[in-house]
Amino acid sequence: MSRTAASLRTVRPDGTPVYRHPTRAGALPVQVTRIDFEVDHPHAPPDHRHAHDFLVLVYVERGGGTIALGGEHTPLHDGDVHAIPPGQAIGSATPADLHRCRAWSVAFTPDAVPSLASVSPLAWAHHPILALFALATPPAGAGAGAGAGAGAGANVPQAERPRWSGWLTELEEELTEPSRLGAREAASAVLTRILVAAARLAPVDVASPHPLVARVFDEIESTFREPVSASDVARALGYTPGHLTTVVRERTGRTLLEWITERRMTEVRRMLRDTDLPLGVVAARTGLRDATYLVRRFKDRYGTTPDRWRRSERV
Repeated sequence: MSRTAASLRTVRPDGTPVYRHPTRAGALPVQVTRIDFEVDHPHAPPDHRHAHDFLVLVYVERGGGTIALGGEHTPLHDGDVHAIPPGQAIGSATPADLHRCRAWSVAFTPDAVPSLASVSPLAWAHHPILALFALATPPAGAGAGAGAGAGAGANVPQAERPRWSGWLTELEEELTEPSRLGAREAASAVLTRILVAAARLAPVDVASPHPLVARVFDEIESTFREPVSASDVARALGYTPGHLTTVVRERTGRTLLEWITERRMTEVRRMLRDTDLPLGVVAARTGLRDATYLVRRFKDRYGTTPDRWRRSERV
């Protein structure tokens, strides 16, 4: 349901395209979109099954019709909040009454939130502020093809719905005028407030991470500063790379290599922001080959060079 100008990142073996979040130096990685199907989609959309490598939170102001999340048809009711984690497939909509639906879509990466930017991405999925997203991961016994879960949803009490609409309107306004004094900080604060409110709608007993995925993340955390590969991680845990990659992708929406890269890039950004170390040293301390390789990977991931990103963060 997001209409971000995301670029294609990869295509899965089943043909599902996976899009990455659009990046712009100095800009907060957040996009908010109002969706009014009566205006924007006078006819029900065809099957455009796709996934994102970022998080999407959908708030339904006026319900109608259904969408397909993680392979399951999900009805859209007034006040519904749907958390769509990275990798979850979003499929075709059911035509009936979809034209009545009016909703908001917030697409973001976790580093848009200060409390998440300072922690390992391996802990994002089970951070309290993303509790609703954690519910969208498949349970421990999920079989092959489970994807990234069937989506997690909650419903905002009627008395609180005007507040949600107000927050989203404010977020849209701050993002529309990014040059305004304090706009970045204000947008990040509003996004944090929305995520806290969504997390409070989630059940208290959020599922624990799958035991094997937890072991994988522990291994990545202890070795990502070295030039390790997905094969090295798999070998250390006694599995084949193909099997371990399949398990991790089914339960998190990302491959083993993507998680290793994500952890390294988070540390690269931290070092660029907090230190004046040259790129060669940053590369050596994050398991990357050299400064040239770091620049190539960074530019491919974020659409800018490390030096430009560093300068934009210190403005």
